[in-house]
Amino acid sequence: MTRYSLWTPAIAAPQDRSFWLQDAGGGPAISPLTADAACDVAIVGGGYAGLWTALRLKEQAPDLKVTVLEADFCGSGASGRNGGQIHTWYAELDLLTKLVGPAEALALCEATAEALEELAALQSSGTIAMDLRLDGWMWTASSRAQEGAWDGAVALDRGPEPRLAPLDAAEIRARTGSAASYTGVIERRAGTVHPAKLALGLRALALARGVMIHESSPVSEIVAGPPCRLRCPQAVLTAGKVVLATNAWASAVPELRRYLYVVDSQIIATEPVPDTLEALGWTGGESICDAQAHVLYYQRTPSGRVILGRGSGNVAYGGRPGAGFNRRPGGAADNIRELRRLYPQLADARVEHDWTGPIDCMAEHLPVFGHLAGQPHIFFGIGFNGTGIAQTPVAGRILASLVLGRDDRWSRSGLVGLARRTALPPEPIRYLGARIVRHAIRLRNDAEIKNRTAGPLVRWLSGLTPGR
Repeated sequence: MTRYSLWTPAIAAPQDRSFWLQDAGGGPAISPLTADAACDVAIVGGGYAGLWTALRLKEQAPDLKVTVLEADFCGSGASGRNGGQIHTWYAELDLLTKLVGPAEALALCEATAEALEELAALQSSGTIAMDLRLDGWMWTASSRAQEGAWDGAVALDRGPEPRLAPLDAAEIRARTGSAASYTGVIERRAGTVHPAKLALGLRALALARGVMIHESSPVSEIVAGPPCRLRCPQAVLTAGKVVLATNAWASAVPELRRYLYVVDSQIIATEPVPDTLEALGWTGGESICDAQAHVLYYQRTPSGRVILGRGSGNVAYGGRPGAGFNRRPGGAADNIRELRRLYPQLADARVEHDWTGPIDCMAEHLPVFGHLAGQPHIFFGIGFNGTGIAQTPVAGRILASLVLGRDDRWSRSGLVGLARRTALPPEPIRYLGARIVRHAIRLRNDAEIKNRTAGPLVRWLSGLTPGR
């Protein structure tokens, strides 16, 4: 009998939660699992991936008994901590093509475009108030080294109306109020969203459609079945099938940890400064990325806050994110420096919130789905690499087809299966190597943002990062 021990996430203190989670509140708490129960499908994790999988299952099999077990509350993980940027997979078209081939790559990109429209429909119908603003997603360069980061994707985007359109300095400055970036591309049907409002809205929608949800119910152990048994602090849930949708915490499973590495992203939120932003001409809901190796991303909220995040490259030893992946004292310094580089006019703007969050990464920078080896009843979806708002609705389709045993485009996707993925070195080599590479990337970034060239050793070491 195979047993899988899972890690209980380090729950963030209220003051360490993201601006989004504090702003959205959380709504009425849903009771934990306190008595033994049974269901057809148990989903571990109440974030975007878990909730979308539950919704897709109920769409296709309304009578299916689906239960979501969440360690904290729905959306408290990556789904409620991210930068609120929403764009399709067209920005990863070159990576997708390399992994799954040109035809499926385009189909997956289009599926994320359809998912984005599904979110727009949920908002326009009044089903979920998520502050979705489709004012565009900009992928820009603010130094010579960043120019052309998008060329691989653009070269493959050959449709009659390419999704990624050229962007010049004048439009960037007019729309963002910053002169730091001067070239790039834009996905005009993309933009920003309030991540926590979306997560809580999906929770409410799942409940309305008959999904059972238990919060404050961390799963400590899964005993493989069938039936499978999921052990929580107060009770055991028995399920015919299980879906692991736990983001970075999926690395608790050794089979997955071979391919998964966990890094964090640091994000800040300023006080509301609407008058200053309007004077700069930044009035819309665009999302902006700066093509550094440790990507920089930012947006203006409807109330006039600036949300700015940056990948730190900080890696979790053994793939296990601890309390430091909620918030690190002094961790906002790099973000404040970048904020002032982009917007010198905000030098006096007070930073009211700063937080971090773990990101589940694959070497290919694309998620993977499947079932655990020898366990056809335990499925997983991992490796979203910080890009999931328009991608997890598609992930839900793939996982639902796998769970239901369907033979369709989703279950046959090239994103299914670990066989074609890159296994990573074991510890402590992985951690020590990542620390060295992280430091090299930081040195290279700091040089290139000033249009200087880093030394050959730094360039070589920084090129060892998985993927790009």
